[in-house]
Amino acid sequence: MRPWIIAVCLLAAWAGASAKTLVWQPAAGHAQVPLWPATPPDPQPLPGPEYAATGKKLIGGKTITGVYNVSQPTMTFYAPTGINTGAAVVVFPGGGFQGLAMDLEGTEVCDWLTTRGIACVLLKYRVPSIPYVWQCDCRPHNRELSVPSLQDAQRTMRLVRHRATEWHIDPHKVGVLGFSAGGYLVAEISTNFARPLYAPVDAADAESARPDFAMPIYPGHLATDGGKLNPNIPVSRETPPTFLLQAEDDDVDGVDQALVYYAALKNAGAPVEMHLYAHGGHAFGLRPTSDPITQWPALAETWLRSIGMLPAAGR
Repeated sequence: MRPWIIAVCLLAAWAGASAKTLVWQPAAGHAQVPLWPATPPDPQPLPGPEYAATGKKLIGGKTITGVYNVSQPTMTFYAPTGINTGAAVVVFPGGGFQGLAMDLEGTEVCDWLTTRGIACVLLKYRVPSIPYVWQCDCRPHNRELSVPSLQDAQRTMRLVRHRATEWHIDPHKVGVLGFSAGGYLVAEISTNFARPLYAPVDAADAESARPDFAMPIYPGHLATDGGKLNPNIPVSRETPPTFLLQAEDDDVDGVDQALVYYAALKNAGAPVEMHLYAHGGHAFGLRPTSDPITQWPALAETWLRSIGMLPAAGR
């Protein structure tokens, strides 16, 4: 079975036999902030109104809540608990550009980051969008640039830096972390941060969209069928320090995604650290299972300290 078919089936399993709610809302005390002051750039038709659905499939003993038909992207800010390190991470949930796994690869990630003194900004980006095509339930252009979500990602990075003083963030310690399709979005903004994708709308758009560090977790869409890097990901020495993680038995995106991206980063002279595990599959988020790969957050924290984004241990 082709990887994109498996990914769509997985997302369908999340939503299948599920309880729908009108829209997704963050927990009390947090508010979604619209990214755009008016209509987002290049609006596309959607199959219906936005909704959230909780599926019956369990990962780590818990269900998954997906969000679908997002036409009005938002960001939700989560302040660090305890000591504020000044670092911030913009989180991109996965979902094959068809939906967004807002708890498994979103709010649960923010819970982990904020307890480490890191501010979290959860991005609800526009879906469905390229490279998923809802009109035919297919992906005829699996490695296209996901322009709507990348516009949202660029805008979010700029807004975070614009609000750095208000949110007590160091504007030079703003990174990105994403899963699956969100991992592809991490690679996209890591290499296309200076690419003009929309006309500036306010003062925030004068800020840089370049992440200071990047963490693509079980990413997709990076490798061609011939084992080459997706040409829409123009890796260079300016690509930020990157932490890569994938399982060798990932049957959705495949371990070659991480391998190809690692080799490209290394050859370009961009700092990169990669962790591969024999087992773990796909879409485990931060939920602990019997597979050692689910201990990856400790490795990521150590890496963040090694690149100076967090204080050294004991300080």
